Amino acid sequence: MITLTVNGQSHTVDVDPDTPLLWVLRDTLGLTGTKYGCGISECGICSVHMNGELINSCQKSIGKCSGADVVTIEGLGANGLHPIQQAFIDENVSQCGICIPGQLMAAAHMLNSNPEPTDHEIDVAMKNNYCRCGAYTRIRAAIHAAASSA
Repeated sequence: MITLTVNGQSHTVDVDPDTPLLWVLRDTLGLTGTKYGCGISECGICSVHMNGELINSCQKSIGKCSGADVVTIEGLGANGLHPIQQAFIDENVSQCGICIPGQLMAAAHMLNSNPEPTDHEIDVAMKNNYCRCGAYTRIRAAIHAAASSA
């Protein structure tokens, strides 16, 4: 039995400790906003926050998450939309949408530590999150918009 906090709620799960956090979130807890991309921690699609750090949930075993505080895309805007979520809507970022949860989690993490990023700082912070549709300029514009709205 492993206990962790997800989006402010305590959960105890009875799964194999080697099960990736991604599958516990999706299959055990029913939080399907976090998506599967590559399974090898290369695309950032499965990004979540764990204990304040940005991680790829596909490669973090649940056995290493005992006592952790995890925030998924469902918990990002606990009191409505997070500013980065609203900015992604306003800037019409989404095309296919598969990368959006991971992009949002990475952007929110970056803005938490760097509320006024330059283009270069955004590119560096977001480099591990791939968008197959190539919406990078709209993603950057949305991050700037969220930064200026805070």
